[in-house]
Amino acid sequence: MALIIGLTGGIASGKSTVSNMFKEKGITVVDADVEARLAVETGEPAYFKIVENFGSDILLPDGSIDRPKLGSIIFHNEEKRRVLNEIVHPDVRRRMNEKKEIAVNRGEKAVVLDIPLLFESRLEYMADKTILVYVDAPVQLSRLMSRNGLSREDAEARIMSQMDLKIKINLANAVIDNNGTIEETKKQLDSILESWIK
Repeated sequence: MALIIGLTGGIASGKSTVSNMFKEKGITVVDADVEARLAVETGEPAYFKIVENFGSDILLPDGSIDRPKLGSIIFHNEEKRRVLNEIVHPDVRRRMNEKKEIAVNRGEKAVVLDIPLLFESRLEYMADKTILVYVDAPVQLSRLMSRNGLSREDAEARIMSQMDLKIKINLANAVIDNNGTIEETKKQLDSILESWIK
């Protein structure tokens, strides 16, 4: 039976780095962000529901959803954000489950579900075990500022919009401390997998 691993972290904590380490090991990674983008593509069920709820003003000339425009609507309106999440999230979970099942049926030993808001969205039930990629707050802030070219204020606002990484530590089955080198991160991942996958 395949072990389903939920992978999460905070913004700029290095979750993508760890996700790529899984891929290098030949382990299937199903990425929630990728599935969310695919779920709202033209012609998908969620696409039609979004247009129905938000109107054709949010469409680009080619008929696809103007993501920045939709983002600016929901960013400032809690109710509209809830409506969008109720449309998109079930579809994303369905798509992730389908890809997970394909990997399980192929006889893979482990499948990773890469879910940035795993704990915030209470999706732990989708995984057998969870891994949190952790960095100290000053490291997270400086990485985010340099990676995204953000001001300190903007970077702090983005970090504050997520659950504190210190709280997530107590929710995860394993924690990878990503304050050090890539090699140190890799060693931690190897030892977690060794203890979980017999």
